[in-house]
Amino acid sequence: MDNDSSGRIVAGLADWIATAAPGARLPSTRALVARYGASPVTVQKALRTLAARGMVESRPGVGTFVRAVRVARPNDHGWQTAALGAPQHRVPHLSPALRTYPNDVIALHSGYPDRELLPERLVRAAFTRAARGDAAVSRPPAAGLPELQSWFAAELGAAMPAGLAPPAPSDVVVFPGSQSGLSTVFRAVVGAGRPLLVESPTYWGAMLAAALTGVRLVPVPSGTHGPDPDALERAFEQTGARAFYAQPAFANPTGALWSPDLADRVLGIVRAHGAFLIEDDWAHDFGIDAEAVPLAARDDSGHVIHLRSLTKSVSPTVRIAAVTARGPVRERVLADAQAESMYVSGILQAVALDVVTQPAWRTHLRSLRHQLAARRDLLVGALHEHVPAAGPVAVPPGGLNLWVRLPDTTDLTRLVRDCETAGVIIADGNAWFPAEPTGAYLRLNYAGPHPGAFPEGARAIGRALAGQ
Repeated sequence: MDNDSSGRIVAGLADWIATAAPGARLPSTRALVARYGASPVTVQKALRTLAARGMVESRPGVGTFVRAVRVARPNDHGWQTAALGAPQHRVPHLSPALRTYPNDVIALHSGYPDRELLPERLVRAAFTRAARGDAAVSRPPAAGLPELQSWFAAELGAAMPAGLAPPAPSDVVVFPGSQSGLSTVFRAVVGAGRPLLVESPTYWGAMLAAALTGVRLVPVPSGTHGPDPDALERAFEQTGARAFYAQPAFANPTGALWSPDLADRVLGIVRAHGAFLIEDDWAHDFGIDAEAVPLAARDDSGHVIHLRSLTKSVSPTVRIAAVTARGPVRERVLADAQAESMYVSGILQAVALDVVTQPAWRTHLRSLRHQLAARRDLLVGALHEHVPAAGPVAVPPGGLNLWVRLPDTTDLTRLVRDCETAGVIIADGNAWFPAEPTGAYLRLNYAGPHPGAFPEGARAIGRALAGQ
């Protein structure tokens, strides 16, 4: 009855407001109670409904008034063109991997693992312990907590063969996430206006970091087996570049894992040109059919700068990464890092160290391997069945993504739009190319939520593709 009365009051007042002048005062609550024979609570509910519709506004202690109509007009921000000037470097658009969507869609676009793939219990317990310790109130050293530096150095050293010197803890600089590490390394090692060789396609975040630091990207063809070493050799010779950014293990987006022969050949090229290999080991914890063995474990001469992130495998709230660099380049990296952020949150470093040193961390990684394998195989099978127009899907030995080739005639913009209309969110591959795309690709994440809906998502992609 109250709902009916409220609706009756709303309808009656809406008719009155339609003919009233802007700013006209509505009758008082007492008058409306008498007019409609309703309770004060019901009248107030009706007034709140009208306010929510933008029809009235309440002035406490004064009354309720018809809201003045605001004429829509475009905002003129043209003055900012002269104030800002032309950008020195055009910044890429935000990657579709970072877009958020409602929970009721099938999300195949994300760059992060689903919550159920994270060591949530370990993380919560670590935050509780860290909050009680000195890390909650103390400023950590600029290069990072010594214990965390030691952990990163020991992990890399354990992968090195006999005869090579493992890194020292002092070679490690801790960062607030790998994106910050990339920006710092690009500034410190490459420098604005200078060339940086990159795989093509490559991680969109690396392209963003390069754009913001003024680094000029030089693409090197790469695929599901890694970069073309002959093209890499030519690029070094033609550009005089002093660094090559790459993801040797489970590359984003291709999923490539370099063979030992390719790794040795690339390292030989880098050393011959007196250059650096900036190794992004983002997927170190996401091996499925193979382990991620860093190229930095093959080098103790300082040619490889190793970037290791814990953000995706521990928690997106624990933005902790480390750069391991030997020799003078480490001092340049640290100096730039200090200028950027002084130091990294001690409590986040303490949490990360707590998680990765618990015995349950290794148990979690073993479970994660099986879960990722099941999700990957489910999505691959669904694509084979429901998206026959796609080429054979390369099955990556690790990582979080599938790199799916579509027919060259595919309208990717339309495909993404049609899939979104059907409740399936996908990311077209164009965002991962530093130059013009070499084909029509999708990057699909198999670590996202609701894996049971993967077949339904593949069917929607297949229908949208067939509709073209």
